[in-house]
Amino acid sequence: MERKATGAGTSGGATRSHYDIVIVGGGPGGSTAATILKKYNPALRIIVLEKEKFPRDHIGESQLPCIGPVLEEMGCWDKVENAEFPIKLGGSFTWGRDMEQWDFDFYPVEHWQDEPRPGKFFGQRRFTAFQVDRSIYDTILLDHAAEQNIEVRQQTLVREVHVEGDRVTGVTLESGETITGRWYIDASGNVNLIRRALNIGVDVTEELKNLAIYDYWQNAEWAERIGVGATRIQVRSLPYGWIWFIPLGPTRTSIGLVCPVEHFKKLNKPAEELYLEALNSQPQIAGLIAKATREKKFHATKDWSQLSDRLIGENWVLVGEAAGFADPILSAGLSLTHASARDAAYTILEMDRGELDPGWLRHRYDDRHRTNIRQHIRFGQYWYAANTCFTDLKEHCTRIAGEAGLKLDPKKAWAWLAQGGFISESLGLPSFGSFDIASAKQILDRFDPTGQRPVGYLVNAHNVFKLNFRGAKKGKVGLLENGRIQQLDCWERGDAKLPLTGIYGAVVKVLEKTSDGKEIIDAFYQVVRSMPDNTEGGENSDVSLFIQALDVMIEKFWVTREVNKNRPMVTVTGENRFIRTRAEAKAAIAASESDNITINYTD
Repeated sequence: MERKATGAGTSGGATRSHYDIVIVGGGPGGSTAATILKKYNPALRIIVLEKEKFPRDHIGESQLPCIGPVLEEMGCWDKVENAEFPIKLGGSFTWGRDMEQWDFDFYPVEHWQDEPRPGKFFGQRRFTAFQVDRSIYDTILLDHAAEQNIEVRQQTLVREVHVEGDRVTGVTLESGETITGRWYIDASGNVNLIRRALNIGVDVTEELKNLAIYDYWQNAEWAERIGVGATRIQVRSLPYGWIWFIPLGPTRTSIGLVCPVEHFKKLNKPAEELYLEALNSQPQIAGLIAKATREKKFHATKDWSQLSDRLIGENWVLVGEAAGFADPILSAGLSLTHASARDAAYTILEMDRGELDPGWLRHRYDDRHRTNIRQHIRFGQYWYAANTCFTDLKEHCTRIAGEAGLKLDPKKAWAWLAQGGFISESLGLPSFGSFDIASAKQILDRFDPTGQRPVGYLVNAHNVFKLNFRGAKKGKVGLLENGRIQQLDCWERGDAKLPLTGIYGAVVKVLEKTSDGKEIIDAFYQVVRSMPDNTEGGENSDVSLFIQALDVMIEKFWVTREVNKNRPMVTVTGENRFIRTRAEAKAAIAASESDNITINYTD
């Protein structure tokens, strides 16, 4: 039996066109999937259906560094760089236990070298991101897709999605034309055309039902100028929400207010009035816009964290916001979109080759990206619950903590957050949401209302570390590279996976040879010294990644820890230099510090 999702009205007509891949939505998700598919299989006949006419504005302008390699693989990093978007070096926050300003940087400012623009995706630029004007950025990506001999139709509204069982059988356009394909990709954002047609459920995080109110401004001052064209996103807490301030170019800035929907209703004010009141009440923001003018493209939109129950089926894949959405406080929206779209393309390419088990390919895609989105939502819950600056939202934040089941004690919160897994985003690298493990722990410490900062390394006060594969079985994880999904060995225990590649694989090899803490740390240094000289930040910074991986393995019970009183204890101190207050940053810059950890051995 066929069922269909229908837009306003019905459509007729008998015109039918058939393609290999039908992509609904021409934003970054649709452009990325189309371009990657065409790059590795030029014979594919691909169509992208976009309901709007580009350029058009869209929020979600602040990127994370993981997008750079995707743009480079697509062959359009240089085009994006030539648009001269501000280089995003990190973020500046007032968030946590007080109103103290602190920075989270992708690259240490004290080591930043001024370089002419446009530059190349090389050296320090590999560790940065962009702050993009989506009207320009999305157009660059969609035009680039069209240049790859991909059919792109703008101002083309999909009225109906036809479904039989778990298969999509076609889409009918407003013109009456029916488009069919072997594969369908839903990149329609929160419209969710294909997901809704398939009656796939969505899990909405009730406590993160927020409202985003925003406009664009001309000639606002940049809060920070770092070298040639670099800056930070500004995030400023208010008693009832937070403000984003994102320079998009030499003259244009995106400024928005986020607050809970329920609190907005209680305030009983027009959205525009609340927006202007918020901007003028925050001293720094008010100063930056004192001589600026609004474009008066005012918008208010729901900003709900949610996750689809399924992301892939018999001949369809959900990418970007159609798959799920995580609160923008972590600036993860575009990263999740590009990553899922790239992965969807790789998955379809492998499905077409028929060399790998299709069930494994589907499960791998669904598990990886549902875990990825869930991790960001989970961390977002903690960000809100732990923000003591939300003086008008104390009850709301308490409810978030209670409904999420987390404790605001940093050690207990870390254990709760760890249930979401660590190895979902960067295969072989220790990561938590968009952060490395050290950064995530330091954020929890900074949010601790007691100021004790008690979340330390799990290796501390121990000196014997043994692999623990009890109850585990061998499995496979996928490495995406050069258009192929390479199956790599891993250990599996329940939902947890330990890939035997990258830094995790190196740690396993070291622990197979010794369980002594000092010998393990010495071996980490030996591995780092043997690596190609392609890392930044010094030897200790690289070894820190191995210690973070070991910490993850302890947390997930892949490694047990013990004490041998006859051997020296391992003690790791020092904070990740990428998260600092302004005072700490000034001191580091003055001292030109490069190492971020200190390792000691005590009897």
